[in-house]
Amino acid sequence: MSEQSTPAPGSTPEPGPLPALGATAGFRKTVTEADVVLFAGITGDFAPQHVDADYMSRHPLGERVAHGILTLGIASTAASALCAQEQLVAVSAGYDRLRFLRPVVLGDTVDCRYEVVAVDEGRRRASARVEVRNQRGEMCLAATHLLHCY
Repeated sequence: MSEQSTPAPGSTPEPGPLPALGATAGFRKTVTEADVVLFAGITGDFAPQHVDADYMSRHPLGERVAHGILTLGIASTAASALCAQEQLVAVSAGYDRLRFLRPVVLGDTVDCRYEVVAVDEGRRRASARVEVRNQRGEMCLAATHLLHCY
């Protein structure tokens, strides 16, 4: 059992670690119909491109696509993995240059890669490159994630 010191009442605990520059993490997942339907239920976004196979069969895409924000949510799991491996207590401070470059269709397996590209010790912030590719290696999402560390 490890001993942890408890800060005195009213004192501020020391800040935790910052991520290492170049630290990486990843996450891989196959996007299923259940994922898309559950996400639609949570958000209320039942747009036909996500949930209506018949409608999409008549569309140039030909099949249903995952919500872009669902894809971003899956990518956030890579950020959580990095926080766990680096023992960080951190929250998202937002995304810069977020781009949905290609639709993720139901059945795609997405590979999310997360790499710390800058660390600002004074502001206790890190920036990370986020990339999501499908099983064919095609880039589906790209962004810079801002992480605030406590």
